[in-house]
Amino acid sequence: MNKALVSFLEYNGKVLAAESIDLIKYVHANFEGPLLFPTDPIKKESGEELLKYVDFYKRCASFDYVENALGKFDDAPFFLGEFSLMDIAYVPLVERSQIVFSEVFKHDIPVGRPKLATWIKVFQNIL
Repeated sequence: MNKALVSFLEYNGKVLAAESIDLIKYVHANFEGPLLFPTDPIKKESGEELLKYVDFYKRCASFDYVENALGKFDDAPFFLGEFSLMDIAYVPLVERSQIVFSEVFKHDIPVGRPKLATWIKVFQNIL
């Protein structure tokens, strides 16, 4: 049986319930820590577009979109060049999809998608 999970954050006696990405944005905006959202306006706009696509991605695995997004900035293997919220948002989606496509459909999603393959390898080494 599947159970719906609700993301929440308790802080100063208040409970905030929201999507995980919205909670991460809240923490990012209100606490010190690593920069997860770019300050460069072009990268910020691209990041916002990537985040909008997460909901669609949940319904329809579009690995070509991910491959193209990973190729937009050449300065690193991450979506916006440096590790960011966009990478955090996509890791679990790609990871779960990769398992399903591999086990159920015998299809390796990074094949023919070199930037996605590199991105996956980077996170396999981290995790």
